[in-house]
Amino acid sequence: MSNFNKIIESETPVLVDFHATWCGPCKVMAPELNKLKEVLGEGIRILKIDVERNPGTAGHYQVSGVPTLILFQNGRILWRQSGAMSAGQLSQIIRQYTGVGV
Repeated sequence: MSNFNKIIESETPVLVDFHATWCGPCKVMAPELNKLKEVLGEGIRILKIDVERNPGTAGHYQVSGVPTLILFQNGRILWRQSGAMSAGQLSQIIRQYTGVGV
């Protein structure tokens, strides 16, 4: 988890996608996250965490459903939500909380 902590403590916003391989809505999120990265580029980092391979990290952030998206910046949680979302919705949220993409 120390590498994870280093990543989320970045000044660059980090969107963490807690997912599972068996989760249908998680599979829907993959292309949406790719679109988001295309739109925001280096303005954001997207990190995918498999809850079954990383139960400690998922437990630490009380992830009980997948997909769960958490937006971090400078080690702080700015926003979180469970459920699939479109790249457009995520872009608006990231812009609202961080100013990235304005």
